Amino acid sequence: MRRPDARPLYVQVEAILNDRIVSGTWKSGQAIPAEPDLAAELGVSAGTLRRALAGLERRHLIERRQGRGTYVAQQTSQQALGQFFRVRNLAGRPVEPETVITGVTTGPASEEEARRLRLAPGEAVHRIERSRVFEGEPRIAERISLPAALFPELTLPLAPKQLGTEIYVHYRNAHGIIVVQAEENLSATAAMEADQAVLGCPVGTPLLLIERVTFDAAGRPVELRVSRLDTRAHRYAVEIA
Repeated sequence: MRRPDARPLYVQVEAILNDRIVSGTWKSGQAIPAEPDLAAELGVSAGTLRRALAGLERRHLIERRQGRGTYVAQQTSQQALGQFFRVRNLAGRPVEPETVITGVTTGPASEEEARRLRLAPGEAVHRIERSRVFEGEPRIAERISLPAALFPELTLPLAPKQLGTEIYVHYRNAHGIIVVQAEENLSATAAMEADQAVLGCPVGTPLLLIERVTFDAAGRPVELRVSRLDTRAHRYAVEIA
């Protein structure tokens, strides 16, 4: 294997394998070549290859199946929720959200959207307005901004229909966008009239403001999400190991 840069060899190998997944050369659910064959193809040691595969596994891009080999991961709604959804009820138990999409529009990016999504000024974005519903009650109001160039012909069901899968699974299945990482900023805010209309809470009710930028397997920012969580009966929980 040629060494195109000064990064450790296992990092370079991980990047090569990552590209095969991002490009669709290795498709979701497909078995990847056996480790000896892959190491021979790339001209690296078994140890170097294993370190590269471990990096992909940590990022949930591959999965090892005992006695069956290694496969490109097939993301499910439950896996996406477990990885990226942190809301709990007051007893500390995870909640199962339902999604109601109330609007999808397309327009030029604002300065904030362009900055956070690394877009040129005025580049087109799709904006999704939706609520997350727990036990029949809307508890989160959200706006999601997506680069239109990465999500051509975006179509999502509007209320009263619900999105059948977690939206990150939809990104992957419909647009080939594999979300692997998110960066969040949390702050306190108060409900406005728009929140009252969606969440049914009085103006001034304490809300948790969650600002998230998600990144795909190619390292691109692919989503800006602003969520407003009604904290009267739910909390945002993070495990720190």
